[in-house]
Amino acid sequence: MIRVLVADDHTIVREGLKQILARSGDLVVAGEAANGNDVLKMVREHEWDVLVTDMSMPGRNGLELIKLVKAARPKLPVLVLSMYGEEQFAVRAIRAGASGYLNKESASDQLVSAIRKIADGGVYVSPAVSEALLRNVRDGERRLPHEQLSDRELQVLQLIAGGQSVNDIAATLNLSPKTVSTHKARILEKMKLSNQAELIRYAITHRLGDAVPPSI
Repeated sequence: MIRVLVADDHTIVREGLKQILARSGDLVVAGEAANGNDVLKMVREHEWDVLVTDMSMPGRNGLELIKLVKAARPKLPVLVLSMYGEEQFAVRAIRAGASGYLNKESASDQLVSAIRKIADGGVYVSPAVSEALLRNVRDGERRLPHEQLSDRELQVLQLIAGGQSVNDIAATLNLSPKTVSTHKARILEKMKLSNQAELIRYAITHRLGDAVPPSI
């Protein structure tokens, strides 16, 4: 039996995943977590075969959580199950240490197949993610402006697009307002944008600010 730790801050999602995995016959949700801090605690204190986690949760989350989990348990396969489209964060998630990435709109049999594959030591990515990974390793490949940002800069961009002020972002990320302002200036420079209004329009167009962003 493959023991799965499921992490999502929505109870209805966790309940749905339990039902899907129960029908598989060889997968079982052996633990649940509703925030990133609980994920880290459970990963450090217990053995799991696979971690299935959302990108956006209270506390530690997103790319930061993946990196911390892999630091604590290097051999634990991580499958990201996210509302974010594959084209937005899959490549970053894989680079952070995830073994697979699925959008929450994926079919249940695809989820089961993904868990089985990564539990067996494999990597699960869709054709779209495979193509994105190839694009990212080609020399001279044209990249979208936001793909040039660091993980932290992308996070700040999303928070700005979500309507947070510099002081709000500083509190959220436990940074100084000066540091956040520096990140903001670098974002505008890298993306060749003139002001915050243009930044927000870009984020909306590319669906980068429609939810609580994953952190680094």
